Amino acid sequence: MNKIELGKLIYKAAYLTGEFLLRSGKISNEYFDKYQFEANPVLLKEISIQMSDMIIANKYDGLAALEMGGIPIATAISLQTGLPIVFVRKKAKEYGTRRVAEGMEIADKKLLVIEDVVTSGGQIILSVQDLRNAGVIVEDALCVIDRLQGGKENLSNANISLSSLFTIDELKSY
Repeated sequence: MNKIELGKLIYKAAYLTGEFLLRSGKISNEYFDKYQFEANPVLLKEISIQMSDMIIANKYDGLAALEMGGIPIATAISLQTGLPIVFVRKKAKEYGTRRVAEGMEIADKKLLVIEDVVTSGGQIILSVQDLRNAGVIVEDALCVIDRLQGGKENLSNANISLSSLFTIDELKSY
């Protein structure tokens, strides 16, 4: 499947109109219901194949999957690339290990952040701060959809480079 075919399928499966409150606090009249493409094995597999092709070999020690939407994407990419994963919580759990990040050992590792949809980039910035505080090297993030609402610029200001499989404009053009 080529990128345009995948984009059309994602748009058909996940694009909604109405009134939606985004994580950023903004109200939007359009929304990508990420769970519609993350829960579809055909779409998830193809997304992971195409995102894996965007990852430079041997540049990263692993993937940082952001709760919750980044987890299925990163898991599928891990199966394609063989890169291990750390699952990054929005907040450290208050019991058990009490960690904000679970999975592979992360100190002194270079990780690629994986996210589903980026609007402002706020959660990536918060999660990267937690990872950096734990001794992780994070310079890059990769998402399925960039909504083109300042996320890339906000991440750049936090010394994080964002790449996306699609922008919202690309998906709408298909």
